Amino acid sequence: MRAYERFLNYVKIHTTSDENSNTTPSTRRQFDLAEILAEEMKKLGVKDVRVDENCYVYGAIPATPGYEDKPAIGLIAHLDTAPDFCGEHVNPQIYRNYNGEDVTLGDSGKVLSVKTFPHLKELKGRTLITTDGTTLLGADDKAGIAEIMTVAEELLKGTMPHGKVCIAFTPDEEVGSGADKLDIPAFGSQYAYTADGGCENEIVYENFNASEAVFKIKGFNIHPGEARNKMINAALVGMEINSMLPNLETPAHTELYEGFFHLCEMEGTVENATLQYIIRDHSAASFEARENTLRHIEKIMNEKYGQGTVKLEIHEQYRNMIEKVAPCMQLVDYAKDAIRELGMEPNTDPIRGGTDGAQLSFRGLPCPNLGTGGYAFHGPYEHITAEGMDTAVHVMLGILKRFAQ
Repeated sequence: MRAYERFLNYVKIHTTSDENSNTTPSTRRQFDLAEILAEEMKKLGVKDVRVDENCYVYGAIPATPGYEDKPAIGLIAHLDTAPDFCGEHVNPQIYRNYNGEDVTLGDSGKVLSVKTFPHLKELKGRTLITTDGTTLLGADDKAGIAEIMTVAEELLKGTMPHGKVCIAFTPDEEVGSGADKLDIPAFGSQYAYTADGGCENEIVYENFNASEAVFKIKGFNIHPGEARNKMINAALVGMEINSMLPNLETPAHTELYEGFFHLCEMEGTVENATLQYIIRDHSAASFEARENTLRHIEKIMNEKYGQGTVKLEIHEQYRNMIEKVAPCMQLVDYAKDAIRELGMEPNTDPIRGGTDGAQLSFRGLPCPNLGTGGYAFHGPYEHITAEGMDTAVHVMLGILKRFAQ
């Protein structure tokens, strides 16, 4: 079975996670896909298949006899889809021999346009899969799941010698906790790859350092007619705080290795206000400087308006995996070689975000990220091609072949 055929089945299963939940998984519906995958793995012949109480799916393909001394390699993808956009009632649209032009997405009025997505021209002649404009597609990361399952099917045919291959499907990647409860010792691999990226020639081993920062502002409310030299308007203090940040260091003005401050949400009245930011930077030193900038703003504002007016809370989210991948760059080199063998040039641009692989790398499992062939994740313009998924499968097989040699 080709990867896209599996994919078309998986995307119809509602698995959206919930960023406001305190449970693992954040939504019980993720078990629906987990149980289906476990049964499918068993039918393929994958060993030691189980779904644990936290909705982590595990399985293993034993090494080919005589290859037991080769490194065990893990392949990981996530079950959930992003809560940014509707992930229920996904109705994929299939365009065989796609003409490379604009695509109207169902009856939604939305158009997948070449102007917005110039790479569409390069997909001409392929089988294009899109949404109907009312939901996301779920290629992030059900494409990765489908590709790993197809890799497993190929390996179990017994035609390619390999070391042990460990498989895991995790919940809640989209809400930042997908790697938290993966049982790394039980998983059993020395190295791993997440299949959770974009174009099929992608190998990512650098990502942002990331924190959330929240300013909580306490104002002093008094009748406006008597407010002179007394009132502290918390909402205006919040505006003042934001004005102290460099206005060109936002997501809309940065690219590649450039970091940013991103104001995600703000609310406020005279009495209370809150500003919620995310901070991102590839450089550890620059990242620390950004956090210190916010701490300095907190200090300055409390000196101006009185101690306790502004409280800053910073919560670290993930770190740049390059720190942990650099000592084992064969992970990257083998992926590059596998991509080149398929006639492509590797895309190694740093990811302007994070993956489960970043957290797993810092938990002791070095874990770069591979492309799945998908584009425009997290919204109605998400799309992928059947051929791109086939290529992603061959990249993984090529990597496993190199570890076995």
